[in-house]
Parts: sequence; C-alpha cells; structure tokens
Amino acid sequence: MSMLTPPGMGGKYRITGDKYPRMRRPSGRRRIVLAAVAALAAFGLIGWGTLQLIDVFTGGDEASAAAPAKDCAKRQPERKAAARKAGPLPEPRRITVNVFNATPREGLAKETADALKKRGFAVAKFDNATKAYDKKVKGPGIVLGPRSALDTALPVLATQLTGAEKRTDGRRSGTVDLILGAGFKGLAKEKDAAEALAALAKPSPAPSGPSSGDGKNC
Repeated sequence: MSMLTPPGMGGKYRITGDKYPRMRRPSGRRRIVLAAVAALAAFGLIGWGTLQLIDVFTGGDEASAAAPAKDCAKRQPERKAAARKAGPLPEPRRITVNVFNATPREGLAKETADALKKRGFAVAKFDNATKAYDKKVKGPGIVLGPRSALDTALPVLATQLTGAEKRTDGRRSGTVDLILGAGFKGLAKEKDAAEALAALAKPSPAPSGPSSGDGKNC
C-alpha cells in the first residue's frame, strides 16, 4: 500500500505509485474578467449618478421643453401652407343669409336683416330662432352653415358681427344662418366690417408665438 493511501482505505480508493496530483491555483484570467466587469458596473453607476446630479442643478426640464419647441417649428410650414390654400372669398351678394333671433327682444331679426341687405347680402328670411338655439346663445351670435362654407361664406358673414362664433351642420344647401344671441348689440360698423373683410381676403402668415386652441401651445 502506498503511503498516500489513507489508513483503512483500499481497493478502488488505493493510491499507488510515487506521484500525486498537483492542486493548481485557479487561472488568473477569470479573476481579470471578473474585475473588469465589476469596474464597468462601477463606472456605469458613477456616470448615471453624475447625470442625475446635472439634471438636478441645471434643470432637467430644458430638454423636455425643447421637444415642444421642435414640434411647433415643424408645424409652422403646415400653418403657412394652410393659409395659402384659402381660395377666393365669395362676395356678400353671393351669400344667402337667414337671420334668426334667439333673444327675447322683438323685431331684432328684421332690423338686422334689413341692415345686411344694405351691406349687399342676399337675405332669404328672418324669424325667431328654433328651440335648439332660442335663449341659449350667450354671445353676440352664431354664424351657421354647411361645412363647405367654413372657409368661405361663414367667415365673410362673421366680419359683420364682432365676436360671432362659427359653426357647421349637415345641411346640403349653401344658405347660411346668422343667429343673434344675448350679447348682440348690433352689427359691426360698416368701416370695421370692410377692414375685416379686406384682411380676410389677404390673410397674413400664421403667428409663431404662443397660442391656445388644440391643447398644445406653440
């Protein structure tokens, strides 16, 4: 029995010969790899912490504020293109108007209809407003017509009433309505209406400053 064989062990556990297996230390390459991974992780954490501190002291919202500005810049050409797409506006004599009185004041529809006739509009009829609008219009009035008139007859008619609200419905005819509301104090002065109509015929480029409307400011 070899001297390497532990006492009481033999058989397959018997160690013969005069050599014994050498126990080698683990390879240094593995330790190098592990150290490199740990170093990279440490550098990553340090870098992330540095960025967080920069955001805190310099205002991290600057980047988020720049994004809406870029979106606004992208929309400017679209707005200008939309302004250029506006076609020729119809003359007042080519616009047929119905005048409806949604207020308790009597004779207001006829009085306004006569004034529009003098300004060149074709008036079809005047009457009290329907139940859908009677005593429910708080502003000066509403100009109402088909969707096709949104950029043509409706804005022309709206120049005659300062603060008029433009709406569309599903009608098929080209006739538009002027519904007088509780805030109505009379049509705009003829001079002011003429200036508004001239400005409407030659729209200026869309402003690039802040504005409200679709929920996003530009």
